[in-house]
Amino acid sequence: MMATERKIMKVLNGETVTPPPIWIMRQAGRYLPEYRATRATAKGFLDLCYTPDLAVEVTLQPIRRYGFDASILFSDILVLPDALKRGVRFVEGEGPRLDPITLEEISLLDPSGMHEHLAPVYETVRRLRGELPEETTLLGFCGAPWTVATYMIAGRGTPDQAPARLFGYRERAAMEKLLDLLADMSADYLLRQLEAGADALQVFDSWAGVLDEETFEAFCVKPVARIVEKVRAVRPDAKIIGFPRAAGALYRGYREKTQIDALGLDWTVPLSFAVELQKEGPVQGNLDPLRVVAGKETIRDGVDRILDALGNGPLIFNLGHGITPDADPENVGYMVDRVRGKA
Repeated sequence: MMATERKIMKVLNGETVTPPPIWIMRQAGRYLPEYRATRATAKGFLDLCYTPDLAVEVTLQPIRRYGFDASILFSDILVLPDALKRGVRFVEGEGPRLDPITLEEISLLDPSGMHEHLAPVYETVRRLRGELPEETTLLGFCGAPWTVATYMIAGRGTPDQAPARLFGYRERAAMEKLLDLLADMSADYLLRQLEAGADALQVFDSWAGVLDEETFEAFCVKPVARIVEKVRAVRPDAKIIGFPRAAGALYRGYREKTQIDALGLDWTVPLSFAVELQKEGPVQGNLDPLRVVAGKETIRDGVDRILDALGNGPLIFNLGHGITPDADPENVGYMVDRVRGKA
């Protein structure tokens, strides 16, 4: 079976598939008991990401359980700053921590050893393509430069990522230098994932929504456009999903400016607006993850509203952000069945 026959690849080529294909962000995660069991065998979160045996296993778990139409590589957006030796670590219950970067250190960043550092990730992709069902799309991914930079500057996630925004205003040239470096590294990283067997790619800009219009263009749109251009210079057929979370009205025009193929929508995007965005090309989303926690009636209402609004055009059904650890696995199964017309 050729990759173009995979349902998600059909949608990324602009086709309408009924029922729409489905996968969910963070589908390999703490809501699954089998994930928690595998995670307990790892020395830490990064060890889980960098050990192909474990990373392959947790990536396959939700496919075995639900038969999602796509499997996304199990890794983290912060493996690039980790490759830059920024002291990335994950604190239980608190999230990622990095060594906050200084203005002077930006010019000293050296990406020369990144592919050696990330070799286990490429090995995971190769093994996944061999072990996944033929009909399952394999997604590679990276964090968008702006989102990755926010963690590098503050050393952690903060409310509204104010340290990075302030740095961008005060040190514009240094911020753009950092974003350009991250964009070039990201493009190289994504190309290696495609070479290893990924069918398509997603770029996660989780903190896109904290910027004003001018900095959104400079810090979100421009770096992602740079990634897409560099990837397509080598792989003109590469299919890329962009997810500028919480971009609001700035979703409009993002696809054209960045040249992504599909636009990932968060759950706050009104379906009337989503319909307009879908006229420009495929969309992905956008069920509120908390509906999966709330229960079947709430899931049914949310799923049906999305399918009624967007099901007659190119749609990849997904959540509007990652699934939460308190989601009931049974509810996830019901959501999948509802999307597929089986519940």
